[in-house]
Amino acid sequence: MTAAILLPGIMIPAHVAYAPLMAELAHSSPVVTKELEVYARDQPPQDYGLDLEIDGLDRFATEQGFDRFHLYGQSFGGAVALAYTARHPDRVASLALNEPATDFSDADRAAIAAQQLSDGPEDQRMRRFVQQFVRPGVELPPPPPPSDDPEMAKRPAGVAATIPVVDAYRVDDDALRRYPGPSYVGYGALSNERWEAMAERLSHVLADCAVVRYEDRHHADAPHQAEPQRVAAILTSLWKRADG
Repeated sequence: MTAAILLPGIMIPAHVAYAPLMAELAHSSPVVTKELEVYARDQPPQDYGLDLEIDGLDRFATEQGFDRFHLYGQSFGGAVALAYTARHPDRVASLALNEPATDFSDADRAAIAAQQLSDGPEDQRMRRFVQQFVRPGVELPPPPPPSDDPEMAKRPAGVAATIPVVDAYRVDDDALRRYPGPSYVGYGALSNERWEAMAERLSHVLADCAVVRYEDRHHADAPHQAEPQRVAAILTSLWKRADG
């Protein structure tokens, strides 16, 4: 059976973010998580860019012995998955995204610029970064207490490093249109309207794309954590169709 790789968002380590989903997928195809390259060291490298994430994923898949694989990405991991598929479509058996950090469109680039996420002191930037996850009026839970996990200590620097990367990188839409595999895009009804707009655009770019709206979810309450059984069923169906 074709293996699968899960890429996390920028805020939570992969093994934590995907623990509920991994438990549901324990009897499916070989499924592994991969941490983002921005966290490979104590600090993001000076030359950090999306090419490092794409090359790191390609190297990881080869080291795992995966010639082709199913790819799932959440948030920034979703942006990496989308960019990787445009660059290496022959290696991606199926593509699944949940609220990618961007779809690399001019429309989304303008929406991100309007949020002014890179301005101000670090604590204010982080508050704005998290608040932009949801639609106006949606209350986020209080932030968790400080963690002594060294991986969590890397998160503010990782967020700061990825914001300009998302704006600078360009994806070949024609390459995505030529991608032949089945794809899936999920978004939460309570999330910032950016993700509903992205799902609509991607449904017209990716040739074989299903869109799923999660009514009670938002970006900080991802369905693969809150509804892992449902997401596992969607993914296994997608994977079977791609392998069939």
